[in-house]
Amino acid sequence: MGAIMKENNLTVTERIAATGLIPVVVMDDAGRAVDTAKAMAAGGVDIMEITLRTPAGLAAIEKTAAACPDILVGGGTVLSLEKCKEAISRGAAFIVSPGFDPVIVEYCLKNNVSVFPGCVTPTEITMALNKGLSVVKFFPANVYGGIKAIKALSGPFPHVKFIPTGGIDLNNLAEYSIPQVLAVGGGWLCDRMAINDGDYSLVTKICAQSVEIIKQKRQ
Repeated sequence: MGAIMKENNLTVTERIAATGLIPVVVMDDAGRAVDTAKAMAAGGVDIMEITLRTPAGLAAIEKTAAACPDILVGGGTVLSLEKCKEAISRGAAFIVSPGFDPVIVEYCLKNNVSVFPGCVTPTEITMALNKGLSVVKFFPANVYGGIKAIKALSGPFPHVKFIPTGGIDLNNLAEYSIPQVLAVGGGWLCDRMAINDGDYSLVTKICAQSVEIIKQKRQ
């Protein structure tokens, strides 16, 4: 199992880079959030992007942030400034959105909250750079060209790091462990059905397998 990074002096981006993985968690029951976080931590993953795709998302962020101080909890699928503010107030240490929303980005920057907007085109990446960002989400990765697209975009944007999400699992995770990628995100790390069934051992197992893949690629 991978070692959990607990150094308080690391920035959000540094912690995400150290782990190399961002589980995209969909919670149907906020009461299962803490056990899910502990299961992922047991597998070596101390990052948790809890999406706002379900009504339980905000409560899950709050419960996990309060009960698991060693877990870096973020809010995902943030589509409005209102939800952004609420996620942060509930304890989200970072915000992830599927697209580039300048209002959300500006609010996060003003309040010193890390934000990773979805950017898949040169225009969107340029918009992010103009806001002072250097890390963007690349979603859905499998639809927008995957690793080939990321490598191509890194030509004109050599200082940008990507967080590819979508269509990635244990079978192709290794392909995405390249210098241009800060971390890889996805739901395979925290299967929704496994969480709902209380099969936390499966969550731990998949996280541990994923951590090992990243470790091997980085050697």
